[in-house]
Amino acid sequence: MTPATPPDTLTPAELAPQIDALVIEDETPVDNFFSAKLQRMLIEILYSSWASLGMERPFVADADIGIFSSVHRPPIVPDVFISMDVEAPQDFREKKNRTYLIWEFGKSPDVVVEIVSNKVGNELVSKLQDYARLGVTYYVVFDPLQQLGDDVLHVFGLTHGDYERLEQPWLERIGLGLTLWEGTFEDVTATWLRWCDSASADLSVRDGQLLPTGTERAAQAEAKTTEAEAKVTEAEAKASAAEEKAAKLAEQLRALGVDPEQFT
Repeated sequence: MTPATPPDTLTPAELAPQIDALVIEDETPVDNFFSAKLQRMLIEILYSSWASLGMERPFVADADIGIFSSVHRPPIVPDVFISMDVEAPQDFREKKNRTYLIWEFGKSPDVVVEIVSNKVGNELVSKLQDYARLGVTYYVVFDPLQQLGDDVLHVFGLTHGDYERLEQPWLERIGLGLTLWEGTFEDVTATWLRWCDSASADLSVRDGQLLPTGTERAAQAEAKTTEAEAKVTEAEAKASAAEEKAAKLAEQLRALGVDPEQFT
């Protein structure tokens, strides 16, 4: 996969829109506990595991952050977004660094995930059109409660300015897939939307690789350590048994008047 080329030129400071009056934080709460957990899982996995699996491109991923295309338009606030080949500024004292201003980052996000919690969000109509207009490469709608119909997962790719539904949830340009996973996260057992490799992105395939959460990575590391320790213990036990067997054989040889040292 060829990494996307980052923008060469960002908006010069003297030409940047004035954002003093821009409302970037309105303290609107998240929809519900489950949506919040879903957002946390998707974001936490990216930061704890994606780079460890060989992804070297910089990225910014977050939840409930306003995406501004203009000071004259209200922001779109996706549940989760990923923007590749950019880095978030570290000085959050500056207002422009506390939200996603497209003219500051030089590009739109590459992936947006919307989690459906009711029937009034227009995720498959107006929001789909809004993200296409912004130029977001991949648009994902996860509908765990099936508020919008029978399909739980909708994945779209941008082609010539319009979204087309993808046959498989594989996001080629960023090297990530999506899959539905039955399991437990933060003590809640449910069907979760998770990042995965290309094999798992086929929803009928179950032998692919999930990107682990931080807790899962720690458990995997602990399991490998335990397995290695068990192998060392087994090897030591075999060596001890071999030494004991050799000692008994030497004792038997001496009882027969044979010096076992002559065989060494």
